[in-house]
Amino acid sequence: MTMIKWVFIVTFWALVAAFFHYTLPQKDIVRVTDTENRRIDFGENSLFWSGPDAGNDATTTNRDVFFIQTVRENGDPLVYRNEDTGWNWPPYFKFDTQNLQTQAADLKSTPESPKWALMTHYGWRIVYFSIYPNAISIVPIEDPKAGKPIPWVNIAILTVFAAIFYGIWVRWRRFRQKRIDPTLEEWQDNLEAAGDAVTERGGRFRRWINTWRAQ
Repeated sequence: MTMIKWVFIVTFWALVAAFFHYTLPQKDIVRVTDTENRRIDFGENSLFWSGPDAGNDATTTNRDVFFIQTVRENGDPLVYRNEDTGWNWPPYFKFDTQNLQTQAADLKSTPESPKWALMTHYGWRIVYFSIYPNAISIVPIEDPKAGKPIPWVNIAILTVFAAIFYGIWVRWRRFRQKRIDPTLEEWQDNLEAAGDAVTERGGRFRRWINTWRAQ
């Protein structure tokens, strides 16, 4: 396998993994410390922001965005944006941004008397580019030590994707073996035969020239 082919395969699967990691729901055990509404000017990272709330079609370079500030069990801060996804991608069909903001505000607590919650979100937190994951839902939990639930939705989606990809790959392989490979082999044989014929004619021509030189 050539280096170019390896690079293509690695790049393809890296993009697939990044797509699913960004899009599929993830869950964090967090403690809400504060909620806020902040005016955001969108720049080069506008791709990682959702559109205006459902029912508001205003398209501007800045708008108000809800944020939920949290802390994990280990003390690391994690900030979420809280935006509607509406009918857009990813297909979470989220229209309850303000309700979620109210739920998060109701769960605010202090380190001395913590209230833990299970936050469902998608996306990444990249500090250097001011990119935030989008909160989807928040549910209070009693014991943070119980751990996160098994991501059955992610498992099901990845299983279906693997099955579809495997089916397409098997059919492509059979098609290639029956149609493409024999055609390529026939072309190669024809080219080799043509090359042999040209070589043979060239040999005859040289032998004829040599007979004249011998005279």
